[in-house]
Amino acid sequence: MKNKELAKIFNRIADALEYKGEMVFRIVAYRKAARILEDLVEDVEVLNKEGRLNELPGVGEGIAKKIDEYLRTGKMKKYEEVTKGIPDTLLNMLDIQNIGPKTLALANKKLKVKNLSDLKRVIRDGSLAKLPQMGEKKVENIKKGIELYERASARLSIAVAENVASEIVDYLKKNTKIEDISPAGSLRRWKETIGDIDILTTGRDGAKIIQIFTKFPKTERILAAGETKGSIIVEGGVQVDLRIVEPKSYGAALQYFTGSKAHNIRLRNIAKSKRLKLSEYGVYRGKKMVAGKTEYDVYKILGLAYIPPELREDRGEVELAQKNRLPKLIELKDIKGDLQMHSIYSDSTATIKELADFAQKLNYEYILISDHSKSVKYAHGLEPNRLYKQWKEINNINNRLKKLKVLKGVEVDIVKDGKLDYPDKILKECDLVVAAIHQGFTRNVTERICDAMDNPYVDIIAHPTGRLISSREGYVIDIHAIMKKAARTGTWLELNAYWDRLDLNDVNVKVAKEMGIKISIGTDAHSVEGLLWMKFGVATARRGWLEPKNVVNTYPLKRLLQLRKIHKK
Repeated sequence: MKNKELAKIFNRIADALEYKGEMVFRIVAYRKAARILEDLVEDVEVLNKEGRLNELPGVGEGIAKKIDEYLRTGKMKKYEEVTKGIPDTLLNMLDIQNIGPKTLALANKKLKVKNLSDLKRVIRDGSLAKLPQMGEKKVENIKKGIELYERASARLSIAVAENVASEIVDYLKKNTKIEDISPAGSLRRWKETIGDIDILTTGRDGAKIIQIFTKFPKTERILAAGETKGSIIVEGGVQVDLRIVEPKSYGAALQYFTGSKAHNIRLRNIAKSKRLKLSEYGVYRGKKMVAGKTEYDVYKILGLAYIPPELREDRGEVELAQKNRLPKLIELKDIKGDLQMHSIYSDSTATIKELADFAQKLNYEYILISDHSKSVKYAHGLEPNRLYKQWKEINNINNRLKKLKVLKGVEVDIVKDGKLDYPDKILKECDLVVAAIHQGFTRNVTERICDAMDNPYVDIIAHPTGRLISSREGYVIDIHAIMKKAARTGTWLELNAYWDRLDLNDVNVKVAKEMGIKISIGTDAHSVEGLLWMKFGVATARRGWLEPKNVVNTYPLKRLLQLRKIHKK
């Protein structure tokens, strides 16, 4: 689909306009169009052919014409116009945290910075720090941004990797006579970023399967094509490797290629202690193969309970498996509702009714509408009169719904002085209150969040560290101090399921569980399709060893509301 391609183009137009210092409203319009296309499940080419582009919220006549132009001709005049004279290498650097368009434009004009190598050079020789309004501290922050950018650029997001792997698995199931098939590696362990995608399968006539694999419609280049192994580069420069193994070895191979390396070393040492040999081909006692067809068989013969892929990081899972005391991990089917999402009242493309209708298809019992509060002006934050208007609409929708309850809430900002963006008289009317920091990232963030948790009406702290995996490390924060305060006050910490946040991360989630802190999983959806991100949140929860009892939105609605802090007073 051209969705991602067009989204990238509109984002680049916005980058170029920002670089040139154009009016903010023009930049925002293109950013919004890009986000709509990124989240869009339907094929934009189909929508264009059917004349339905105008059905997309935020896609006006001008944007629709540009989409049509690109789909017909492969070019967009507006893109060529606004990017003329700005090298791609410069625009790409706008993705680096802590370097804005004004700084980049000045570095280009005064220091002849045209690419990342130039930027590194002017940092090393000290000339960047001498530019107006720069200084050593800002340069140090840009250096950290470059490090993060380079790390992120080398890996895929879990969302991209999962989507590519699913498409290829479905394609192979449809077009070949494969038997077992599964992604392996860090993707199967649901790590937040992935290197190359590994897929493992069994099937007769391996050479034919590999040949069909290399003809996957999005293949850009074939790297290898043998009888049992194939490797391709697909759209976006993603490498996918397919390996075909014998059915009797499939379980052993899947375990081996899933990893992690540290986990596999532990298993091999256990095998040696039992005078067994463990490899990708199976488990052997001498020359006799004694296990290997399934992963369950492999773990069983080693004296271990089956260890889910998400736990295979050598963080104590082997010891618990030896005692048959592994946690019963949360599953997607345990989720009864989504506790963070946005509507068109603030910066989403979805109406409340659309969100409710989609949530019913997911068999949810409840959803929380948590639009931004008034000070988040860039996201069209709600003044109290608009908030009450929204709540009136929610009441009307609830009167018509039979199986779902739409909860009235807000993502209230913790402003720079540590106070909340709404007074208590508004917050106490909410079904649930989410508090978050969106501005002033360097100003006493730990203290501000801790102060917010003292408020009896604050139920959830959203995306507690503020990170964006692809571009931002997060706040300067003492997360352990925040966890201690959450444990004392009974405040829930959010695991934000948006794939570029996954905040809290798996390590912090596990610590929170050990401290007795309840976790709330919210998609932070800004579109209907965003509700599907719940799977990434649940996967991270599993990596953090969470059970259903640790996650508040596995509870029925009545029990959920009984857990609120104000009911504990």
